[in-house]
Amino acid sequence: MRLRAPETGRDPDVPEDVVKIMLYRPEFFGKPYAALTHAVMRGPSSWSVGERELFAAFTSHKNACQF
Repeated sequence: MRLRAPETGRDPDVPEDVVKIMLYRPEFFGKPYAALTHAVMRGPSSWSVGERELFAAFTSHKNACQF
């Protein structure tokens, strides 16, 4: 069963399933996941933000992921 798409006025370049998972029950998953992603990508690290972004993009590409 697929969830009905939320009315968000979202960016058409963002895969729909990502938007759905972030907006469906945000207290249960969306907000904690967003906080985790922010901490990993912007928190203290020996890697620069640019290096982390590049690593994430490369990993997504190798996994044939759209985002």
